[in-house]
Amino acid sequence: MAVSALAYGIQLPVQAQSALFAEGWEAAAGPGDLVALARAVDRAGFGYLAACDHVAIPRRLAPAMSTVWYDPVATLAHLSAVTERVRLLSHVAVVGLRHPLSTAKQYATLDHLSGGRLILGVGAGHVREEFEALGADFERRGAVLDETIDALRAALGPEEFPEHHGKLYDFGGLGQRPRPAQRDVPLWVGGSSPAAVRRAALKGDGWLPQGDPRERLPAQIARLRRLREEAGIEGPFTVGAIAEPLYVGRAGWDVGRRTLTGTPEEIAESLRAYRVMGVHQIQVRFRSRDLAELIEQIGLFGAEVAPRLN
Repeated sequence: MAVSALAYGIQLPVQAQSALFAEGWEAAAGPGDLVALARAVDRAGFGYLAACDHVAIPRRLAPAMSTVWYDPVATLAHLSAVTERVRLLSHVAVVGLRHPLSTAKQYATLDHLSGGRLILGVGAGHVREEFEALGADFERRGAVLDETIDALRAALGPEEFPEHHGKLYDFGGLGQRPRPAQRDVPLWVGGSSPAAVRRAALKGDGWLPQGDPRERLPAQIARLRRLREEAGIEGPFTVGAIAEPLYVGRAGWDVGRRTLTGTPEEIAESLRAYRVMGVHQIQVRFRSRDLAELIEQIGLFGAEVAPRLN
């Protein structure tokens, strides 16, 4: 099988501030910092920038997750107006929390306003209290997501009056404009459980893993391919991976033992291993002590590392 080119994207800091990955400086950051980062990412040739989706975080999870989660539609729409070419990814939208027509209205408008730059990443969600507060079914969220994907395919398609007739949602004869600028909005499915991988293979245009380490990826990718072959599904499919934290150059501070550091060629050599596995796009994240250092890292990656990936 031919080795494909390796694209790269980033989930933006500031808009999501889980204790698992946020840097200390992000707590005091705001909209202006997000705009500066989005413009830096756009200049550096990144394939996409991404924003997360949580409506509300319960107290029991707030110490680990924080309560800082910007709304993805509002955030991506804002950043689309200050960028030119970078694509806009929801990573991931918990679409089971909302009626698919409502979700379609928001994301179709975003795609229309951005000139066709949306990638809709979807996932099942994991915070029970969010579902309960919004009247959504937490226990059956996998089945809900399966049908929601089908409903969104219809509602984000080219038809002004989309139709879907399922067990959970039934609509037709209801017009929605503006339509997306893209005829087919790419839909990537997130998650690394067996059910999520199967859902990605059978219903998605791509797969967004949830933190699979390198050693787990080959088996996951093999399963994706096998499921699609067995189902007779053809056509392009984008396999993703989340890379280790990065720091281009030799840091003069402790960036953590898991962080991949070194010269541009050393970093590129390590990342090229993803490409050999069959990964099509990697999501990168940089260690940084402030906004200026992060913007510098983004620029160095785009100028010095990215040309060596392929």
